[in-house]
Amino acid sequence: RSVATKRGLNDDAVDSAGGELFTSGSYRLGVHEPGADIDTIAVAPNICTREDFFGSGYVPPNIIDDDDDGPPPRDPDSLAERIRRHPDVTNFVPVENAAVPILTFDWEGINIDLLFARLNTPSVPPNFDIDDDAVLSGVDSATEKSLNGPRVTNLIAALVSGTEKRYQTFLAVVRLVRKWAKNRGLYSNKMGYWGGVNINIAVALVLQLYPNACPASLLRKFFLVFKSWRWPNPVMLTKPHDAELGLPVWNSHQAAAMRQVAPMITPAYPAMNSTLSVSRQTLQILHEEFCRGHNVVDKLYKDFQRGDVLDPDEAESGEVWKELFEPADFFIGYPHYLSLCIVGPTQQDAQSWAGFVESRLRKLVSDMLGRSLPLSKIQLWPKKFDACVADRTALLTHAQRANSITYFIGFRVDTLRMRGNQLDVERQLANFRNHELTRFHPLVPGMDILPRSFGVKELPKICFEDIYEGGKVAAMKRRRTLIEADPKRQEMKNKKKLAKLKKKMEAMQRKKQQAEESANAKSNGGEAAEAGVKEAAEEDAPDSRKRKREENGDRGREGGSSPVKGEEQEEEEAAL
Repeated sequence: RSVATKRGLNDDAVDSAGGELFTSGSYRLGVHEPGADIDTIAVAPNICTREDFFGSGYVPPNIIDDDDDGPPPRDPDSLAERIRRHPDVTNFVPVENAAVPILTFDWEGINIDLLFARLNTPSVPPNFDIDDDAVLSGVDSATEKSLNGPRVTNLIAALVSGTEKRYQTFLAVVRLVRKWAKNRGLYSNKMGYWGGVNINIAVALVLQLYPNACPASLLRKFFLVFKSWRWPNPVMLTKPHDAELGLPVWNSHQAAAMRQVAPMITPAYPAMNSTLSVSRQTLQILHEEFCRGHNVVDKLYKDFQRGDVLDPDEAESGEVWKELFEPADFFIGYPHYLSLCIVGPTQQDAQSWAGFVESRLRKLVSDMLGRSLPLSKIQLWPKKFDACVADRTALLTHAQRANSITYFIGFRVDTLRMRGNQLDVERQLANFRNHELTRFHPLVPGMDILPRSFGVKELPKICFEDIYEGGKVAAMKRRRTLIEADPKRQEMKNKKKLAKLKKKMEAMQRKKQQAEESANAKSNGGEAAEAGVKEAAEEDAPDSRKRKREENGDRGREGGSSPVKGEEQEEEEAAL
């Protein structure tokens, strides 16, 4: 009404201008948790422009000087400025130059994301049907994407609401999957993982495949389906249709040309891929988590089938699901880490700068680091830390360190492709700065990103405080437990033990063989000595007999008898 009045329209036009406010996402479905944001869309007629919404391009009257310091002034009658001035509003950040312009702010502690949609009609009637494809006629790209949120949410709700029981089953499983994804570090579409709309589409597909399943069975089927899903086959709830309004509609040929890794198609017109940010690196992590989730839930299912394994009290209280929702061991699962500290000169500049950098971190991780470096695995942790872990030698002001956030990247080196003993990350970071970050406008001095490398034992304590009860000490103990329980490590230890045992057995055999050889040598030496003694005795026998005869002759001469007589006596004795 204020814009129509400013335009000088008559009273009838002002009264009929109208406008609507729609919600989408988790709040629209009723699965939002405490602390979750509310996605809202303001729909306005064509008399309202983006400048009226954000208040940009405003020239204050009676300008005295041309001081350009500080942000440009906004129209005090614009919606953005009215919201900013409200006493209950904090953390107000307008993002006007994004593909989907948005106002994000906290209203009494509740985060609200407000989008703007400008229709190609002079008014928004009270019976406005946002699900009608005709509302997209003649709209721009930003309005199309803004309207797509509530349209997709409404159509998903309609596809799963065959019965009240089925719809409640859908909501229960969506809550469980959202909780699982957040705890395991998989809930962030802009970081390359799944967002709220992706989870809604995935659970709705599984419900279409198993319409009569209970929530627990449907959760098990969810992990089973996406554990064995053959990407890049698309996930679709309905066949895409073209309303012939000139908007691009997703098709398989387009997906093959763009090399879409894991397409998930929205059901509303115009059909589009809601997982364009998913890369091969993030798909690898998603698949590993799907396999882990299926193993946990399938074990519970088999224990329940046996009937005497599960504790009834734990089953009633939900403690049996504790293993499924355990926080991911990201900060003890990699040997090397890279921190990215995003700093800004003021709080407002830091918020807008951080939002821009966050939307492009997945390109740094997947397109630059993941493809150009010899890495077997790389993962970006989607949760930020409100702290600065940059090196103390970095030339940062106190304001920059106070207005900073940090993200962590874990990676594992592929030793087979590694050349040398160091990784050169500076080149990729320089390309990231030159080709991606320079697009931000206005780029204020003091806005920067500061990388720093860590080993797993060198990580700061803030990484472990909210995950492990005992902090870093408990995390390192768990890391040692996981390393010892790793099947690959156990196999390597068994191989080393077997190799050591083989060496010991070979040494024992060699020692035994040497002992046998020495024993044989000794026995052969004794037999040769006996033979030599016998031969010497045989050779000495005639000489001994000769010496004996000589001795007898000498005794005969001494007794007065001749030797001849002695011989004669011997012959006689022999004859007798």
